[in-house]
Amino acid sequence: MIRRTACLIARDDDLYRNLAIEKHLMDTLPEDTAILYLWQNRHAVVIGRNQDPWTECAVGSFLSAGGQLSRRYSGGGTQYHDLGTLNYSMILPKSKFDISTQLSVVGMAVGAFGLQPHAGGRSSLSVEGCKFSDSAFLKSGSAACHQGTLLLNTDLNAMQRFLPGTPGKLASRVVNLSTLAPQITAASMQQALYWAFGRAYGAQPALLDERMLNTPAIETLTDRFADGGWIYPAGIQPTLSVTEQFPWGNITVRLRTDRGVIREARLFTDAMEAGLFPQIEQAITGAPLLVSSIAARIDQRLSMLRDPYLLQIADDVQNLLSRHLRGR
Repeated sequence: MIRRTACLIARDDDLYRNLAIEKHLMDTLPEDTAILYLWQNRHAVVIGRNQDPWTECAVGSFLSAGGQLSRRYSGGGTQYHDLGTLNYSMILPKSKFDISTQLSVVGMAVGAFGLQPHAGGRSSLSVEGCKFSDSAFLKSGSAACHQGTLLLNTDLNAMQRFLPGTPGKLASRVVNLSTLAPQITAASMQQALYWAFGRAYGAQPALLDERMLNTPAIETLTDRFADGGWIYPAGIQPTLSVTEQFPWGNITVRLRTDRGVIREARLFTDAMEAGLFPQIEQAITGAPLLVSSIAARIDQRLSMLRDPYLLQIADDVQNLLSRHLRGR
């Protein structure tokens, strides 16, 4: 049961520090507590835990324009942030994590401005047929985090310019809420989220200040999110590459093989289930390039897994590789 709620509004618009605070709040979450963390970044792209930045973002031009690029711990897709974007993180005990409840907080806040949002799939919200919010989820230890973006007055031209996958979708699918309700600003939406969060969890949130947090721990995490080794995956020269779209997300599998053995494997995906794909990478690395060997390695690696949804995703990846190998 949630007995205490709190709200922290970030002081800075630095991507790396804001991601660090989110992770620190998760790492130190007290029992029976839910925290609403609200933050903005001045000019940033955040990719999911298992995505390839070079595919998702026009990295060179974005960095030259002063952008900040980093990788989340959570899965999901790429997000563009600027000061017209309000980011929220709902951090709560893992046992109380419920996507519909968390999305209802955003729905109540947006509804306070006379708009009627609708959930789309597992992670997005739309109004009048256009998307204004995407989410990502992370569970770690005893805590969980539902992190999302709200397009209030985001520079959609910049989004289109720096995210290569965006242009075909932008005109018909994405909207800034301020174009539908001009009274929406970052400050007014923060206030609406504050009251909606308290209503959903039954307690008015106490206001927190960053100065109450562990500064050395946040500085260490900030360096982690800014580190190139975290942001950019080690490259390989693939001898086999295959891409497929599934109901759970898009995936690209790249393998470097030598003498009939998989020497390196990279799986890039926007799927929400961030922890599954590194396990599959580890499973197939070193396996003979045979359908039966790959299947056996994946089955062995995931033998303790009981979640049928995760097992279905693993089967989809295995079958994708099997179809590709048999068709060669």
